[in-house]
Amino acid sequence: MTVHSRVDTWAVSALAIVVVVLFPVVAVLGMATFPAEGVFGHLVSTVLPRYLANSLLLMASVGIITGVVGTVTAWLVVMCSFPGRAWLEWALLLPLAVPAYIAAYALVDFWEYAGPAQTLVRDLAGWTGKQDYWFPEVRSRAGAILVLSLSLYPYVYLLARAAFRDQSANVLEVARTLGCGFSGRFLRIAVPLARPAILGGVAIVMMETLSDFGTVEYFAVQTLTTGIMTTWLEASNAAGAAQISSLLLTIVVVLVIAERVSRHKARFYQPGRKQIYLVAEQLRGLRAVAATVICSLPVMLGFLMPVSIILHHSFSKVEIWSDMTLWASAVNTLYVSFTAALITVATAVLLVFGIRVSYREGIALLAPLSTIGYAVPGVVLGIGILIPLAAFDHAFADLILYLTGADPGLLITGTGVAIVLAYSIRFFALALSSTDSAFERWHPAIGDAARSLGTSPLATVRKVYLPLVKGGLLTAGLLVFVDCVKELPATLLLRPFGFNTLATRTYDFASLEDLSRASSAAVVVILVGLASVIIMAAAFRRQR
Repeated sequence: MTVHSRVDTWAVSALAIVVVVLFPVVAVLGMATFPAEGVFGHLVSTVLPRYLANSLLLMASVGIITGVVGTVTAWLVVMCSFPGRAWLEWALLLPLAVPAYIAAYALVDFWEYAGPAQTLVRDLAGWTGKQDYWFPEVRSRAGAILVLSLSLYPYVYLLARAAFRDQSANVLEVARTLGCGFSGRFLRIAVPLARPAILGGVAIVMMETLSDFGTVEYFAVQTLTTGIMTTWLEASNAAGAAQISSLLLTIVVVLVIAERVSRHKARFYQPGRKQIYLVAEQLRGLRAVAATVICSLPVMLGFLMPVSIILHHSFSKVEIWSDMTLWASAVNTLYVSFTAALITVATAVLLVFGIRVSYREGIALLAPLSTIGYAVPGVVLGIGILIPLAAFDHAFADLILYLTGADPGLLITGTGVAIVLAYSIRFFALALSSTDSAFERWHPAIGDAARSLGTSPLATVRKVYLPLVKGGLLTAGLLVFVDCVKELPATLLLRPFGFNTLATRTYDFASLEDLSRASSAAVVVILVGLASVIIMAAAFRRQR
């Protein structure tokens, strides 16, 4: 009888976690389905077609560019040996350390009309104004596509590189003996075999593009995300924001389903015995130079250039580092990000272990359901959390005021609690993936043996599993922490008055064209982002 009670407790705990993760999505859909005022017809006849068209065009363009760049660079570093390959293999990950909105601020500052590039062109040519020469419009849809592509291609590169590295050389060697050249083996053999991984990376890129706010807003591109922010913050129309959010969610669901369907029948297995692994082909002459240039350009444009511009601004005025509001923002960032990482990892352990000990049919389906928050754009998550919590907060404050005569204020939305909740839901999938992988390395019989000796489930987690999986949990916590530091749209929606994080501080000053004051916070964000790249580079070394 005691066993059944314990099993029920863990199952209920796992179910409660999933309910919390799904709550914002259900709230948004509920507000969109039963709006307080009918505005969707007006949106459809005015701005919504433009929002939708821009969003779809951005998704398609960024998806194609990152698919090509990520796949080609992954193929070159896996299949070829050329100058610089050893450092380029991990350097190609570096753009992940620079959030797209920070790269946008830096690159626009450098390439715009008043920036160093065009100023130098005018000085050298003796031109006096823009009418004397042609230069691409920096703040445009094309500029947003370029910046997003440079920031997001590492997602495709990561998955494509792993897929190419896992391919057996048998098939490629057979193709070579049949007269298939280098490009033929790439296009006709390697890419089709790696298609599931490549499409998975492209799907992640397209979802990240769809959820981006800081970059497209800075480039003045009106998308569904900027439409949600405008409708909510400027028009104060919660129903309209929820309805646009529901459309955004629909596109995300279609993307996820399309990616799953596209690889449904794509099953490629490697031979279990005597597998021959790939040996890098030595490139010489122009081919070696071309490979080095191709792999170096994304790193230079996506990391070195924006980082050098930001560093230049951050040290051009040393006094900005003594601004106490900067360090207050850093403390706020540390507080909400560390708290969210701790909660996220703890609940991930609870869910993974709960599924292990419950043994109830169907309970394992809760894990995939709990990862949906990662696919939900931060702005949608913010809407789904803010409106219900604000209603609860006001009702609770009114009750306390009625009972005690003292106004407690807003205890949830008036503090960083709502931000922590949004971060925990948004990045729960990251913690769950790392935690589940850590647990999977140890056979369930270890826990069963401990419980058969009278150890309670909680004690089993604390005394048996945590010492075994602490490395994986630290990695999970760090990855969540890094993503929390970079998160912008959800923080913008949920931050209390006067509460800034490093991301929102960067956005606020960059919006005022004060890149010098924005750069100090941006540098800290980039340094934190480098932590995730170091983790991935370490994972690369373990794969060798």
